[in-house]
Amino acid sequence: MTAYDDYGAAPRARHASRRQAKDSALRQALRRNVFAATGLFGLLVCAAVAASLVTWHVGDPSLSNAVDHAPRNILGRPGAILSDLLIQGFGLATAFLLIPPVVWLWRLVRLLPTGITRNRAMAWFGGLGLIAIAFAAVPAPNSWPLPLSLGGMIGDSFLSIVARFNPTFMKGLGAIGVAAVAAIAGLAMLLNASNASLSSLMLKRKRAEVQIHDDADTETADEDWDEEDYEDQQDFDSGADPEGALDRTKGPNTRRSSILSIPLGALGHWLLSRKANKLRRRKPAVADEALNHAPPPIQPKPRKKGLLTSLLGEDDDGLDELANRLEPRLDVASAPSYQQGTGLHNPSSSELGYAGPDDFAPHHPQNAGDDYDTAPVWEVEDDYADAPLLAHGQSKGQPRGQAVGMAPREIDRATQDPQHRAMTNEGAETKPVAAGKNSKRMVRSGQGNVFTRKDPYQLPTLEFLAQPETLGPNAGLTPDQLEHNARLLEGVLSDFGIRGEIIKVRPGPVVTLYELEPAPGIKSSRVIGLADDIARSMSAISARVAVVPGRNAIGIELPNARRETVFLREILASKDFDKSKAKLPICLGKNISGDPVVVDLARMPHVLVAGTTGSGKSVSINTTIMSLLYRHKPDECRLIMIDPKMLELSIYDGIPHLLTPVVTDPAKAVVALKWAVREMEQRYKNMSKMGVRNIDGFNKRVRDSLAKGEHVTRTIQTGFDPETGDPIYEQEELHLEPMPYIVVVVDEMADLMMVAGKDIEGAIQRLAQMARAAGIHLIMATQRPSVDVITGTIKANFPTRMSFQVTSKIDSRTILGEMGAEQLLGMGDMLYMAGGGRIQRVHGAFISDEEVEEIVNHLKRQGTPDYLEAVTEETDDDPVAGASSGGGGGGSDAETLYDKAVDIVIRDRKASTSYIQRRLSIGYNRAATLIEQMENEGVISAANHAGKREVLVPEEGATM
Repeated sequence: MTAYDDYGAAPRARHASRRQAKDSALRQALRRNVFAATGLFGLLVCAAVAASLVTWHVGDPSLSNAVDHAPRNILGRPGAILSDLLIQGFGLATAFLLIPPVVWLWRLVRLLPTGITRNRAMAWFGGLGLIAIAFAAVPAPNSWPLPLSLGGMIGDSFLSIVARFNPTFMKGLGAIGVAAVAAIAGLAMLLNASNASLSSLMLKRKRAEVQIHDDADTETADEDWDEEDYEDQQDFDSGADPEGALDRTKGPNTRRSSILSIPLGALGHWLLSRKANKLRRRKPAVADEALNHAPPPIQPKPRKKGLLTSLLGEDDDGLDELANRLEPRLDVASAPSYQQGTGLHNPSSSELGYAGPDDFAPHHPQNAGDDYDTAPVWEVEDDYADAPLLAHGQSKGQPRGQAVGMAPREIDRATQDPQHRAMTNEGAETKPVAAGKNSKRMVRSGQGNVFTRKDPYQLPTLEFLAQPETLGPNAGLTPDQLEHNARLLEGVLSDFGIRGEIIKVRPGPVVTLYELEPAPGIKSSRVIGLADDIARSMSAISARVAVVPGRNAIGIELPNARRETVFLREILASKDFDKSKAKLPICLGKNISGDPVVVDLARMPHVLVAGTTGSGKSVSINTTIMSLLYRHKPDECRLIMIDPKMLELSIYDGIPHLLTPVVTDPAKAVVALKWAVREMEQRYKNMSKMGVRNIDGFNKRVRDSLAKGEHVTRTIQTGFDPETGDPIYEQEELHLEPMPYIVVVVDEMADLMMVAGKDIEGAIQRLAQMARAAGIHLIMATQRPSVDVITGTIKANFPTRMSFQVTSKIDSRTILGEMGAEQLLGMGDMLYMAGGGRIQRVHGAFISDEEVEEIVNHLKRQGTPDYLEAVTEETDDDPVAGASSGGGGGGSDAETLYDKAVDIVIRDRKASTSYIQRRLSIGYNRAATLIEQMENEGVISAANHAGKREVLVPEEGATM
């Protein structure tokens, strides 16, 4: 743009200069509107992030929490993931995360310098880290849902580094001192990152007091504004001298003129006008000089800064580069005479785009000698200069030179002044922000309705479970104590003639493992047989000795003085459960090293649980069921619960996962197991039709077909062509649905074996041998691990077993095939044997009855169960259904069984209870009932003195 230095230029040149000035103003308006829109968009993003942090929930699906239920976060799954990452990383310090960005963006909206520099960015992250360290030094309350400290991973990392050099420093006064220093330093750095300092905050407070003064205190307000705030503005503008202050105000610098160009209402306009008059009266000489000479470029004074000074001490406006790009150029264009008697431009209401006259600005004395025809026009050299004007730009009749920063105020005026609303039609299009918010809210609510309509079921959250209790910092053994115990154990072993060395010590939540490397020639059986003597010599309750697989070491497990309780919430919240790809994950507890143990029931595929009363067997059954309920919905996993004791599993009656009410009658239990056998056979038929080998392949094939809208068909041969003899094929349409997993839980198997041992054993054998591929799995529990309950057939088909504390070595051998279960501590302490025969010690997870009741109530509120009556109904095609019942042959199945018994007695001419029991493979009670019924009907005689019976029906009457 060309600048003219003399006032006598030709009119054409003045017209060209005026047009160039208007074009420059348009480019400035465009650039500032872009900045304001960017700031508004950034504030919306910050508001969305803040909303996701406020609605964060520990049970929402995220990168560290794999659950199937819908997130509670207001931004859905992205918001849940973002908020979880921030809170996991910074803890409670996340509350201070958005303060600097909000300040920067708000200043950008107001067209003020943002102050974003590299040092301030470093101060932002550094201050946030220091605040996280301060929170980490504070002990976390029991209500804190994360296993990390209040400072997140950042705070934990710092504490771990400090503990490595001085373990006792972060206790007591040390933690208080670190928290105080880190909090003060962090807040100071965040304050500096927010483009603020203590001095600037005090000056801004004075500025606010000046702006709210009434008319009576106008003179005092102007003096404070001029003397203090204006000096602060000079310091803010790169330390320029006071003489240049008037020039910068006269030439609309971006930093100051952005405020002057925005109409702030009547009060702001009046205050700025009074300020201009004060400046004219105080420095007329400087004002006159500014009329004849272009203002010099603003050159910021170089300041030497160190890192700490940059982060904590100085206030940097952050726009030095932008200031260097602003070139003040004086246009000596012919301009209308404002007759203001001042070197400062006091805009009228018409220039500001108001409909009416300038009624708000007070009239001051005018001096004709101060009239001028030129005004400085500033041009911004920027890539945005040639971009098209935004939609909410100036109205048709508005002067372009006053378009800078007017759009936001025009919207407000349009809502108040009907005339202005008619003039600025384009201002009505500047409300996409509010519309966008409404649209987003409508979409979110619509998604919620769709989810509720399709799948209203919500998985239980971790809030129902109790927080894990910590034993305190002095709960575990110190390294010196562990070393002392290891040397003491070596001495005890040497007293019994066992030479060796303790090579490793592994402390755990319940027991501590000492690995002994025996000397050459020492048999493992000798050391294992000394378990009781080792426990006595070490003053321990019990000691378990076993060979460490794959190593030349023998493990000696001794209980800790203070036992730690393993809570189910710890295991469910662990990564082992969240990231588990198991089809039916089960939370067992923790191993002796304190690591979570999560196994897959689908790979077991059946499990046998045994233990005495009070050993933790029932609690383990509850944790197993809860693990399934926390992962699967009713359409994914169904349960059949058999509880002959009517105590342990009756609490689950009514949850949506049940196929039938909790079975308490042993007769119904046999029927339910036989239904499971029939369901297994039907599933194998369906899988055979689909040409798949397991339930996973079947469900995948069916879901893919349903997703594509296709019908599942198969080609079958229906006969032969009578003319040609060729086979005839037809397409059979299969109406199939995905099959859920079925888990059969039997709490007390001993009671069932006493009533109908043969029937139960036969059904269990068939299910254990074949039901894995069909997705049917068994969990059998007993408190009497004897050979008549855990028979050889059952042991052969249950490779996975869990043994809690038992009373004798014989019971331990019955369950596991080896000793060791009698040395357990009880209360959830178990030995877990996987399919390969490898045994590991696990401390079972604990869940209270109150927690189970709350979760069950939550599940019941999700809906009623869809019971299948066929599960407990006796069928005609099952000859031994209801065989365990003691009643007569009232039903068709009983009649069929009775007819078979009569045929056997007449054909073989033998009539005894034991003979009928062996031939029909039924229980003793049922066989005795059949003999009694045949006696009543005259088929056989009563027993004689020797107990023998005579068959009264002749052989030729066998058909009866």
